[in-house]
Amino acid sequence: MSTLLRARRILTATDDLHDGWLAVDDAGTVIGSGSGTPPRTETAVTIEGTVLPGAVDLHAHGALGHDFATASVDGAARAAGHHHARGTTSLVASVATGPVPETIAALRRLSGLVTAGTLAGLHLEGPWLSPARRGAHRADLLHAPDPAELDAFLTAADGALRIVTLAPELPGATDAVRHLVDAGVVVAIGHTDASADEVRAAIDEGAALVTHLFNGMPPLHHRRPGPVGVALTDDRVLVECIVDGHHLDPSTVELVQRAAPDRLVLVSDAMAATGCGDGERVIAGSAVSVRDGVALLADGSSLAGSTITVQDGARRLLDGGTPLPAVVAATSTRPARVLGLPAPLTVGAPADVVVIDEAPGTAVSSHGAQSAPWRVLDLRTIPAVAR
Repeated sequence: MSTLLRARRILTATDDLHDGWLAVDDAGTVIGSGSGTPPRTETAVTIEGTVLPGAVDLHAHGALGHDFATASVDGAARAAGHHHARGTTSLVASVATGPVPETIAALRRLSGLVTAGTLAGLHLEGPWLSPARRGAHRADLLHAPDPAELDAFLTAADGALRIVTLAPELPGATDAVRHLVDAGVVVAIGHTDASADEVRAAIDEGAALVTHLFNGMPPLHHRRPGPVGVALTDDRVLVECIVDGHHLDPSTVELVQRAAPDRLVLVSDAMAATGCGDGERVIAGSAVSVRDGVALLADGSSLAGSTITVQDGARRLLDGGTPLPAVVAATSTRPARVLGLPAPLTVGAPADVVVIDEAPGTAVSSHGAQSAPWRVLDLRTIPAVAR
């Protein structure tokens, strides 16, 4: 059995198809795509709107009051479900700094959700971060990488650990980068006070990602370029950006798009209050206050994650005039590549499909999420969602 999706426009990792079609087998895998006259299939459905791949979020701490570092398995699944219903079809759960035994327990607890396919992997953000650029991470829990601790984390995650953020200037960081890369883990540079030379040295050892560029690092200086200067000029690294209107000014986002147009990756950095109202929370051991959807440390000294999903950031880019293919690359294609996933919506890839109305500012209702501008297509119920 196979299903044929037709739409006036379909975007994949490689093609922008007008009068497009996508053929999907009964296992939910893409088996073909093209424009114009499609092949015959058992079921053919015309979709109103533009079809594109679901987002891949490399950096999210939770939602609906659940923090991945402390949530139960059920709570973590609920948090992941919130992101999925809003167009993020692959989610990496970020575990922020905590006491080492609690971090080990979290990695063990969440690894089963990776095996089940609820999560696309785990991301360890801390404890190997710079106290000078700690953001919401508790200073007393931060320290240099320890080889035994590193192995304990890898063992606890049982293959589910996909990304580790660390500060490359810390003692032992170079060895840690090498060890993690050899273990198949993506090393991200973040929460760092490193010099440009220290950042380049980590990249030489295999670091391939920069965690939420501009945030958790010194600002760009014309004589001391630091992490930002290297990130914007070294083609070996992809750069995360949180496009929520608070972490980065729109002009800064444009700077990244101009300097590194083929390396931008949108992430949410969503914390537990995502999907909730304003109130008091705890993240990475620090008290956080959420007001008007903005998460700040209780003392107001730092932002503490966001309350968005990746597709909220994508909508901001679209509203600002970024072409849809560039948005798809930043939300789906590049982050999928980081995780070693198939190129989205190409032959052999899962048919993780969302539908949007491309007009800026226009919301398209989704299942149970009336304010979301993205509809997630569940191929098992496709006759009910097609028009």
